[in-house]
Amino acid sequence: MTSAPATAANATSSPPRAARIATWIYFGLNGFAVGMWVVHIPNVERATNISHSTLGLLLLVLGGAAFLGMQIAGPLADRIGQRRLVPAAGIFLGLSLFGPGLAGNWWTLGLTLALFGFGNGSLDVAMNSHAVVVERAYPRPIMAAFHAMWSIGGAFAALIGAAALRGGVDTAITLSACGAICIVVSLLTARFLIEAADEEPAAESSPVPAQKPPARLVWQLGALAFGLMLAEGVANDWAALQFRDVLDTSASTAAYAYGAFAIAMTVGRFATDRVAALIGPAAIVRYGAALAALGLTTVIFVPWVPVGLVGWALFGLGLSGGVPQLFTAAGNLDRRASGALMAKVVGLGYVGLLAGPAIIGGLTHWMPLNAAFALPVVLCVLTVAAADVLKPKSGQSERDKEAAS
Repeated sequence: MTSAPATAANATSSPPRAARIATWIYFGLNGFAVGMWVVHIPNVERATNISHSTLGLLLLVLGGAAFLGMQIAGPLADRIGQRRLVPAAGIFLGLSLFGPGLAGNWWTLGLTLALFGFGNGSLDVAMNSHAVVVERAYPRPIMAAFHAMWSIGGAFAALIGAAALRGGVDTAITLSACGAICIVVSLLTARFLIEAADEEPAAESSPVPAQKPPARLVWQLGALAFGLMLAEGVANDWAALQFRDVLDTSASTAAYAYGAFAIAMTVGRFATDRVAALIGPAAIVRYGAALAALGLTTVIFVPWVPVGLVGWALFGLGLSGGVPQLFTAAGNLDRRASGALMAKVVGLGYVGLLAGPAIIGGLTHWMPLNAAFALPVVLCVLTVAAADVLKPKSGQSERDKEAAS
């Protein structure tokens, strides 16, 4: 794992800018599709006449299907190539977005959410795997900006979805139209994608034979992804509630807590790539996790709204760059099995994202909410200690130099 994804091709050919833009679009499209579903959850719940508890169980179905999609899409990307899988997953996701708005009861909604989750998980791994291929053709890191585009897509979904809801547009029409957009954009963008096989075979020309990465290293990356994405999930579901319940603010003021986190994370992801090129991925993960721990500790111990906003912003800024570095590292462990390895790390991270809010909710039965936030703080501190896993191992730098010569 190196701090720069450059290969020998960088010196003689131009980076694939069209493929980079296409990957941006797919990340934005994924965030847009997920955001449109999230915005319309209350309407779908009412239309299907289900309870909050039933909805919670169906959301677990969605999450399980997404995890399954990730584990299938990873090896499939290695088998058929990212250029085929990414648009196929985008089309599947678009088709599945028609379902929730048309569902009439709990079992039809469960079926459509299973399909939607599977499509979301498949596209998640496929587009991240393709992003690693594109990044290797650049002389500097570019992965974090792709993840920022996911956030931008979600923001557009919030704005468009809110406008549709205010205008009284039927949920089935809105989600179907967005699904159609996903299908069309996936088809139009597919031609600009590239394959891992199109790269310069620098690694194959090396006199040092390729070695299978140790399983322990894959699990270490997955564990770090689990911890960081668990912390992110805590902010997604509990930031506003912490303001409302602990600081006793109004609902409108409480919304600023998550807003501070989300904006800082998006800005941080756009800035991370430039910083990573200077200090390397291990430093991004280490210092970012330390900043996140500082931010959330501030939230815990300073019960004042302005300071709390700063704390949530620091938490988002600190978390913004870590996960993209982990995904890049996983995708570069072994180019022959890049998708499968990434599926494991992305999958573990996704489990953390889903588990975080539930774990905090369980802890609140035994302790105050602020005290429960000690868990993500501890995970961030452990990440600081374990960030060296992203440093090049002994002998790796020599192999990289030989491969590039």
